[in-house]
Amino acid sequence: MTTTTAAKTTTSPPQRRAWPMPMPEARGPVSALLGEWLLAGPGERPASVMGEVRRAVRRSESLLDDDDLQLSLFMLYELHYGGIADVDDRVEWDPQLLELRAVVEAAFEAELRRTVRQPHARRGVSEALFELVRGDDGPSLSRFVETEASLEQYSEVLVNRSIYTLKEADPHSWGIPRLHTRAKAALVEIQADEYGGGRPDRLHATIFARCMEERDLDSSYGAYADHVHANVFASLNTMSMFGLHRRLRGAIVGHLAAYEMTSSLPCRAYASGIRRLGLGPEASDYFDEHVEADAVHEQIAARDLAGALAADEPELVDDILFGAAACLTVDGMLWGSVLQAFTEGRSSLRLALS
Repeated sequence: MTTTTAAKTTTSPPQRRAWPMPMPEARGPVSALLGEWLLAGPGERPASVMGEVRRAVRRSESLLDDDDLQLSLFMLYELHYGGIADVDDRVEWDPQLLELRAVVEAAFEAELRRTVRQPHARRGVSEALFELVRGDDGPSLSRFVETEASLEQYSEVLVNRSIYTLKEADPHSWGIPRLHTRAKAALVEIQADEYGGGRPDRLHATIFARCMEERDLDSSYGAYADHVHANVFASLNTMSMFGLHRRLRGAIVGHLAAYEMTSSLPCRAYASGIRRLGLGPEASDYFDEHVEADAVHEQIAARDLAGALAADEPELVDDILFGAAACLTVDGMLWGSVLQAFTEGRSSLRLALS
């Protein structure tokens, strides 16, 4: 007992600023009104906020790229995670806020379904997932980092990744209570690795935080929310929406499967690029960790998780494949835009890093 306790004490991660995240700056009328509402507390609803939300949804040319609406949805979802500074925790279940969220979610899901091509399983769902991933041949940011990226560009990659990766695994964990037997066991097996197998210092989010700190970046959650574009929020919001709705449990399983199946080789390239830039093992630790772990997770996610869910609930097969395709499409758009900025000699961020 004494040895175990001592081991856990010595491996505790360094103390960082606790959640909740700071309130982001507004990017339009909806996020401005939402910020006022959240800070006012339960029962305080600014006049005409729902009408403003509906008008913003109608006016939006592309919800996937809409800074105001994606930030607003991110803020609403964050109430179910670590929270926002100075916001009363009771507003998490404010029925008026949930009504507002539902309006944005409906438009967001509709645009996803218009944008993402719905795959179909000609054989088993696992085989369809492998076929879908093999067909994903978009431009590779990881190869650019491996061979060309500067230290400044690598830092921007970390900032863009921080919005999801500093809470890595949490959106997919919403699926655990929504699954049963084989699929639940497979998801828990994957998530246990993501959460460090019981070692706080090996939480993947903690390892990533150390990568940021090696570059003198702020690793507290949401520190760079004002710096990133709407498509960064769209990536996380896709996961949160799938995970928080039981009817979309197939989609969150498919999303995780695609995420795990496309992680190992890019992480190897990132780690190689980090070493090319002359950075030490602390900088590459997160990516090195995922090279081997995600190679194993790939099989578990495709066969034991998605395959088991499809066998137990065959009516969810299309949702599983839709979730996987949404992962590849939305993240492909995000990282493709970062790569395009780099190849054009531009910053990928809204605000420069100080």
